[in-house]
Amino acid sequence: MASSCLTKSKNFIICNLKLKFFSTDPTSSCLLFHHRHLRTISYPQSLPVRKRASYSEVHPAIGFHRCFELAYVGRRLHSTTCVFNDVHQSVEPPAHQVLDFPGGKVKCTQKLIFTSNSAEERVHCYRVLDDNGQPLTDIDSLKISKELAVKMYTNMVTLEIMDTIFYESQRQGRISFYATTTGEEAINIASAAALNINDFVFPQYREPGVLLWRGFTIQEFSNQLFGNKYEYGKGRQMPIHYGSRKHNYITVASTVAPHAVGAAYSLKMEKQDSCVITYFGDGGTSTGDFHAAMNFAAVMKVPVIFFCRNNGWAISTPVHEQFRSDGVVVKGEAYGVRSIRIDGNDALAIYNAVYEARQITIREKTPVLIEALTYRAGHHTTSDDSTRYRSINEIERWRGDQNPVKRFRLWIESKGWWNDVAESDHRSSTRKQVAQAIQVAERIQKPPVADMFNDVYDVPPRNLNEQQAFIQKTVKKHRQDYPLDVPL
Repeated sequence: MASSCLTKSKNFIICNLKLKFFSTDPTSSCLLFHHRHLRTISYPQSLPVRKRASYSEVHPAIGFHRCFELAYVGRRLHSTTCVFNDVHQSVEPPAHQVLDFPGGKVKCTQKLIFTSNSAEERVHCYRVLDDNGQPLTDIDSLKISKELAVKMYTNMVTLEIMDTIFYESQRQGRISFYATTTGEEAINIASAAALNINDFVFPQYREPGVLLWRGFTIQEFSNQLFGNKYEYGKGRQMPIHYGSRKHNYITVASTVAPHAVGAAYSLKMEKQDSCVITYFGDGGTSTGDFHAAMNFAAVMKVPVIFFCRNNGWAISTPVHEQFRSDGVVVKGEAYGVRSIRIDGNDALAIYNAVYEARQITIREKTPVLIEALTYRAGHHTTSDDSTRYRSINEIERWRGDQNPVKRFRLWIESKGWWNDVAESDHRSSTRKQVAQAIQVAERIQKPPVADMFNDVYDVPPRNLNEQQAFIQKTVKKHRQDYPLDVPL
């Protein structure tokens, strides 16, 4: 059972081996098929079958009296096609049973039926590797080379080590703030590997691995955390709020989704063969910005990937208190956005899903929503103590049995691409690099106070010049009250 399902919020989610994005076809209705002559049934495998019921009907267009089976797929009746002797015949209702609405024709019914709530059935979760790193399907079709797989794994380990040492540095008082990606390393690295360097990234604060994959150095990460003069934001951002114009990685901000959609709209107008990806957590989907962005992206058909890291907790709020729906994936379908739910601790599933989502967004100029089920194995930030609202046993189970780094290592070792010697060498080398980068970063001088007033106006207005003069005068007068390593 453990290899075929995930336990999430006390409910089982069936794992699916086929990569299927929800269709957004508004004409979908119900699937009718003859019980004796049926050869195949084609429906999205990521959708669960709710129930099956016998249904007798005589249809004049087909002309037989047989027992039909009505298959309810997912949360709606899914297509109106009769399959009989290998001949597909569309069943069109009479004209008076169709409402010609401005938004599109809608079939009418005489039955008073309310749609069910989506929490009754869980949307299936796409995965490739089981918890022990064993393939559940044909991996050769994914075209993951040894070079790519090893690079993905070493980057995951590097991210893991960076988190450990930077977190300890904050606890030592050397930096002011930090947030780890513990338990979400696969999401960071595998999604980044599936993108192109020309794609724009609008991250939240838990995607430094995407920047690491694109070539941001450990020293550059350290400079940002310490806010020294070589930090690209000139010390004006909180730690972990990285940004790099060179790597098309937009500086971390809270309202990422609307900005990402706007950038994607620009790419569409410029006819660029690239897309935008924006990352956010399950808590972020409760904001109005998320819904406005989803609707705009769907209506304007822009090439953007919405990537939700559903890690079970929005700080201290569990998912079952966050929304009544079946997670986030069903929200995409509601807005007309192609969507999929994946195992966020399975690097190969993530890579495959993001790779295919990118092809869809560029080819069709349309948005895609990915919900990755994972777990925040660390505290929300260094300002949080997660043991106050969740059990240590729960945390340790996800750190152990569901560890994404461990799972991916088991797979590459089974392929003969990795061993204990390579593991030891890489970990030792990376620890030294991180420790050295920290020592260098904390010795570098801070940006001058004058930098607080730069980079906004081409010609600073008079009131801003007055403010700058005032603060410089104040610092000079009370120098003992200000850090000595901050020049004017």
